[in-house]
Amino acid sequence: MYIGGTDERALHHLVAEILDNSMDEAVAGHANRIEVELNADYSMTIRDNGRGIPVDPHPKFPGKSALEVILCTLHAGGKFSGKAYQTSGGLHGVGASVVNALSDSMVVQVARNKELYEQRFSRGIPQGPVQKIGAAPNRRGTTVTFHADELIFGSHRFKPARLFKSIRSKAYLFSGVEIRWKSEIDDGETPREAVFHFPGGLADYLKETLGKSATYADQPFAGTVDFQEKFGAPGKVEWAINWTPARDGFIQSYCNTVPTPEGGTHEAGFWSAILKGIRAYGELVKNRKADQITRDDLVTGGCALVSCFISEPEFVGQTKDRLATVEAHRMVEGAVRDHFDNWLAGDTKSAGAILDFLVLRAEERLRRRQEKETARKTATKRLRLPGKLVDCSATNREGTELFIVEGDSAGGSAKMARERTYQALLPLRGKILNVLGAASSKLGQNQEINDLCQALGVGIGTKFNVEDLRYDKIIIMTDADVDGAHIAALLMTFFFTQMRPMIDKGHLYLACPPLYRLTQGARRLYVADDAEKEEWMKKGLGGKGKIDVQRFKGLGEMDAKDLKDTTMNPKSRKLIRVTIDEDEPGETGDLVERLMGKKPEMRYQYIQENARFVEELDV
Repeated sequence: MYIGGTDERALHHLVAEILDNSMDEAVAGHANRIEVELNADYSMTIRDNGRGIPVDPHPKFPGKSALEVILCTLHAGGKFSGKAYQTSGGLHGVGASVVNALSDSMVVQVARNKELYEQRFSRGIPQGPVQKIGAAPNRRGTTVTFHADELIFGSHRFKPARLFKSIRSKAYLFSGVEIRWKSEIDDGETPREAVFHFPGGLADYLKETLGKSATYADQPFAGTVDFQEKFGAPGKVEWAINWTPARDGFIQSYCNTVPTPEGGTHEAGFWSAILKGIRAYGELVKNRKADQITRDDLVTGGCALVSCFISEPEFVGQTKDRLATVEAHRMVEGAVRDHFDNWLAGDTKSAGAILDFLVLRAEERLRRRQEKETARKTATKRLRLPGKLVDCSATNREGTELFIVEGDSAGGSAKMARERTYQALLPLRGKILNVLGAASSKLGQNQEINDLCQALGVGIGTKFNVEDLRYDKIIIMTDADVDGAHIAALLMTFFFTQMRPMIDKGHLYLACPPLYRLTQGARRLYVADDAEKEEWMKKGLGGKGKIDVQRFKGLGEMDAKDLKDTTMNPKSRKLIRVTIDEDEPGETGDLVERLMGKKPEMRYQYIQENARFVEELDV
């Protein structure tokens, strides 16, 4: 619930929770140095020179120190009262206690009032009271060392590269902090030691991200506004944005140094300020087409970074992926808008180039929309896919779904199970071409790829436009076995390299067909994997008699009712939306190239580096 799961992303979220506490000390002006260390046993040590967690007896919990209460009790942190920090990354003061509960070992040392204190924990349980272990006349702050519980996270281990990029981005978010990195794990690509300190903040971050890419503005539009001065409220906002024809646009947003990959009210306020500003500038220079520009046009080629600090932020979920504080929209928009108007007026060359680019994008979008209104009704006639594409009857894209299924036999069951008004099917013959392992000339000659592109109504690479998609959801539905996973991996590689905006816009999904059907008397249950099967086999289904187990060797073995109830009916199915989880742009692309590209030695190296994490392979 609090960290979002037990996978690799959730594991690294533990580091973020403790690091955010140290960042809060820095942002509040009580610390200027943070040290992050990945130890040889894959434990983490995070140290700051802040005030140190209080160790005095807690007034509401007799016999316990404040340190123990904070580390063992939900909602007991300093952020929960709102008095310790004006702006913090914590939501309910639960971060440290959650990390403690999910660690088989945690040691906390506090240097406070020239004394050094220590307390040890295991899985959230104190192993003794807080102890004074000596004098610390020249030291202050908190040091947390924890080892994630392998009973919860299994074989997942901290990745030096992921940690390195994450903490570097933290240093960009607050120019007043220096973060020192050290790793005793050598992954062959990440520095073992580094120091991060960026006085230029997000402007430096954006320049490094764009590198030598051509941009429409010579210098990014960047700035910082203190909310206290402008609105009488604690906090501030910092931003940097530029437009480039060289790459797809992106936005990375943060609230109180916490990444918000799903955006939220601060992002909405930022784009609102930019949109109103560019339209007003268009009116000023008498460009009537500027009114056609929308937020979607701004995002195309717009590379933006936004970081705000506010008091008592409200997020959607404890993992803090999206900011929900309504007031953040108003303050960010008001802070950015005035500066953007002045920036456009002061750099008319850049302003004109950006406006012309955005107007062209708006005209292209409107033209495609007009074509789309008439193209959908006749698209099936133009497709050269007789007997393969089974289209839906809906004439509008909204709400429609295309299932890409493995094999004609699976397509037969799916055809009977589908809802024909909005669900379409495209059976594929086995595994498609690995687009990263093949010559580019083969893409246009591959029949499966041509069929897929024609069914979707789009081109590939530079010819792809997400507005041309004929379906709202593209759902990869393969067998729940190794071959099915391979086919899904090939399809995701194709979509990532040739149609990435489709993923960025949230159109790509994976179906989750069951691997087993368990029957006991009149009770029937579908399960996803062996672990879930064994769990139900032990406790029973609630019926009488022996449990009959049927393993589905493929989708074709499932009858239409099974397939509909478990995999296709929106009311009872489960879908996994394919997203790109990366700390910096390009990170996922590098990994896909390494695993799926033309160089087998890179795959061999990856296997060698990660083989130790594989405990058991069920084949």
